[in-house]
Amino acid sequence: MRLPKPRRPRLPRTRTGQRRLVQAVMAACVLALLPATWLYVVTGDRLRTTADAPRTEVAVVFGAGLWDGEPSPYLANRLSAAAELYHAGRIKVVLVTGDNSRKDYDEPDAMRAYLTRHGVPDSRIVSDYAGFDTWDSCVRAKKIFGVDRAVLISQGFHIRRAVALCQAAGVTSYGIGVDAKHDVTWYYGGTREIFAAAKAALDVVFEPDPRFLGPKEPGVAQALASAR
Repeated sequence: MRLPKPRRPRLPRTRTGQRRLVQAVMAACVLALLPATWLYVVTGDRLRTTADAPRTEVAVVFGAGLWDGEPSPYLANRLSAAAELYHAGRIKVVLVTGDNSRKDYDEPDAMRAYLTRHGVPDSRIVSDYAGFDTWDSCVRAKKIFGVDRAVLISQGFHIRRAVALCQAAGVTSYGIGVDAKHDVTWYYGGTREIFAAAKAALDVVFEPDPRFLGPKEPGVAQALASAR
């Protein structure tokens, strides 16, 4: 028995129908781009470089994947920027936030090891093992680790969303978008951000609890105390 062939969508034949189709497509495009436009507006004056980053006690580095247990090139660039800020005296503590949902996958410990190899003392590094996404990391930085002001470090295609979400979570934030090779991953990340911006807007409006919250942790306060 032959299955009927799927019908091809037919374009409207009348000018009125064609005009309405074009209007609908344009409206859909505008709605899709609104969240991304919002990110650019609310973070316009919050982006910096490692050279002009404000002196801030805490830097937050977001996870970006591991390759054979080591930070991916994208994550390594973020961590190198954090180490540069530390050695320049612009930050005192690095909060590394990432995914440790499985025993065989531990972003924060890999990030800590990279930083110590690049001269950041272990006592100045604090690990957040439940930074499963950007919103979770921002909320936990505020509610669990008591961070009120921070420099955020990520790639350029992600940093605006990170700043907007941390601002909404109550962390006064400045973002550093580190350089990245414009490869397939970069283009994928940039495209993904168009859709992630919509989720970010929903997170700001509804303020969902992170996947895991837990009790407050003194790690950042203790690290800052040891820095004085």
